[in-house]
Amino acid sequence: MTSAVALALIGYGEVGQIFAQEFRAEGVNDIAVYDIVFDLAPTGRDRVKRAQEAQVRPASSAADAARGADIVISAVTADAAATVAMQAAKYLKAGQIFFDINSASPATKRASARHVEAASAHFVEGAVMAPVPGRGIRVPILAGGPHAETAAQILNAMGMNIRPVSRDPGRASAMKLCRSIMIKGIEALIIDCAVAASDWGVESEVFTSLAETFPATDFSLLAQTMAERVRKHGIRRAAEMREAAGMLEDLGLNSALARAVADAHERAAGAQ
Repeated sequence: MTSAVALALIGYGEVGQIFAQEFRAEGVNDIAVYDIVFDLAPTGRDRVKRAQEAQVRPASSAADAARGADIVISAVTADAAATVAMQAAKYLKAGQIFFDINSASPATKRASARHVEAASAHFVEGAVMAPVPGRGIRVPILAGGPHAETAAQILNAMGMNIRPVSRDPGRASAMKLCRSIMIKGIEALIIDCAVAASDWGVESEVFTSLAETFPATDFSLLAQTMAERVRKHGIRRAAEMREAAGMLEDLGLNSALARAVADAHERAAGAQ
């Protein structure tokens, strides 16, 4: 079934590419994409080529991508989310939906909402609750903002899995980042535990002991799975944990543990 909805994707990295490809498979023909690396050789040329092969239009700028779009999806890095929203306020038209699915702090989402709504466009916060690879556009996403219901109705009809949870921007991201503190903290702990146990040659004893305490968990398998996941996505996960740290600081809480977890993810990814 062909969709008459026009989409723009700001950010054509892993998530943007997966979304563009799957939206096309769902019958969305009018898709424009933009990434800041498009003008950088050789990476930019490669991404432009991927866009062309995916039968989506590589735009010359974010404003060009958003021109004529019903919904603009921001899928950039967490540290660029606020800048992208601020710039979007200069080119968005009244009534356009700006769907921010970046892993940013609640305060960042609220600031982005103010910028977008000042342009009479509609800001919708998205909190992606699971890895996109493997799930694609059907990944669970929590949505927030006065127009979250409208965005969900449109995008769910195109194959997405969006659940509105609040009319107030920030709450959906708070749900995600509170969960991230736990999940990414556990990943960091298990990786350190597994490395130390391996160096001492006591993996069997340690994992057996852990299994007695948590009998539903295969810690040996979990250690392997989490180590690979962090090696591949540690940089992005570290950025997300720093957003979680910012959320804690905004609440007057100590962010040292969250920042230590971010550092651990970077080390595991080989960045330090």
